Amino acid sequence: MIPCIAILDVGKTNKKILVFNRDYELVHEQIDQIPETQDEDGFPCEDLQALSQWALNTMESLVRNGGFDIKAINFSAYGASFVLLGEEGSPVAPLYNYLKPIDQDLLEDFYDQYGGKASLLRETASPALGNLNSGIQLYRLKKWNPEKFSRIKTALHLPQYLSYLFTRKAVSELTSIGCHTMLWDFERDQYHRWVHEEGLMKWFPGNEPADSAFPIRLADKNVLCGIGLHDSSAALIPYLKTIPDPFILLSTGTWSIALNPFNQEALSAAQISDDCLFYFSYEGRPVKAARLFSGHEHEEEVHRIADCFDCNPEFYKNLRFDSGYWQALSENYVEQPDSVDEHGLKLSGFRDRFVQFFEDETEAYYTLIADLVGLQVRHLRLIQDEQAIKQIYVDGGFSKNLIFMHLLAERLPDSRVFASTVAQASALGAALVLHHHWNGGELPAGLVKTDHVGINPINRDFAD
Repeated sequence: MIPCIAILDVGKTNKKILVFNRDYELVHEQIDQIPETQDEDGFPCEDLQALSQWALNTMESLVRNGGFDIKAINFSAYGASFVLLGEEGSPVAPLYNYLKPIDQDLLEDFYDQYGGKASLLRETASPALGNLNSGIQLYRLKKWNPEKFSRIKTALHLPQYLSYLFTRKAVSELTSIGCHTMLWDFERDQYHRWVHEEGLMKWFPGNEPADSAFPIRLADKNVLCGIGLHDSSAALIPYLKTIPDPFILLSTGTWSIALNPFNQEALSAAQISDDCLFYFSYEGRPVKAARLFSGHEHEEEVHRIADCFDCNPEFYKNLRFDSGYWQALSENYVEQPDSVDEHGLKLSGFRDRFVQFFEDETEAYYTLIADLVGLQVRHLRLIQDEQAIKQIYVDGGFSKNLIFMHLLAERLPDSRVFASTVAQASALGAALVLHHHWNGGELPAGLVKTDHVGINPINRDFAD
């Protein structure tokens, strides 16, 4: 049987089990979805009991019957999630949904009590995100449901709870603590004073390094079990493990998140207001990040273009980058000022353009991408430092969009821009962090597959 590592990768929609061999090739994948339930207020949330049973049953079945020699297991999962355990080690509250609206009066009371909003956001390196600041979920529970609050003995982030199901060891871990939770004081490198003053510290187990592993017995077999990681930090690990020089990773999807693991300078108030924050790397170092809702904006505006020109919304997938066309178009291109949506999220200026004034859908789409790239470049510069990083890796949806990639390369002439591909990056990162525990070989080359996109500075023609 093939020696392997198995990863449970838990997203909001898809729950996956993935198996990697010693060369970190994906040899097995299973994807499931678990119907949501409701919390005590009737708001949709994760069915924690069903998720727990799925995790235990799926992993045990894999180890027992999957045809692989499973040497180790680990976990990656979404952030802004707490599992609250009682005296007997069982959940005493729902796994609250981070999309649940939060009472603004409660938030204002919280900010006023602990030094004001601007100060608190700066110290915790967390933009104001409501329940996405998972520490606020605990503060809310204390104020609104003191009876349930009184029954809590241990608070675990979701990745560490998944590990706890197998090890019965309660631990905390920095990639989960630091992901826009508003719990950690990045200036003092410790839990923020409000966590102490509200009496939450007694819930949090001691911090363990992200590469920790405990021996367990699973399906009559000795296996090493990791402690889990926040999925965004896990997705950065393949790059940190294999790229020797400083870089910025631009991870694109619904959100475009630029991650700079090499800039630990404190965030300014202006950066926080522009949705910049800190994550933690698996090594416990701050990772400066800037978020944009670019994937969502792209989808919305593509539909607006398609409606105007009566074409299929997937028209843009058939467009190839034409450098001559763009050179002619760019002579009259004027970038619009950035916009802000009803939720306070920064968007490009394209939403303020009259689409019907474009000649056709191609001209409109090139302009949309130019606007998105302009906004993205400004956000990349927010997380740069004085020594500008020369390597930019783009993964996810926009990495496959040649118009986006070429216009990004044009706007960053002093940097090398790469389209990168890492299959199942979060799960792979959770596997790589345990490499030294179970895999006696060297890390294989090619874990991050890249294509360089650049411009010829003499005639400004583009080349892959």
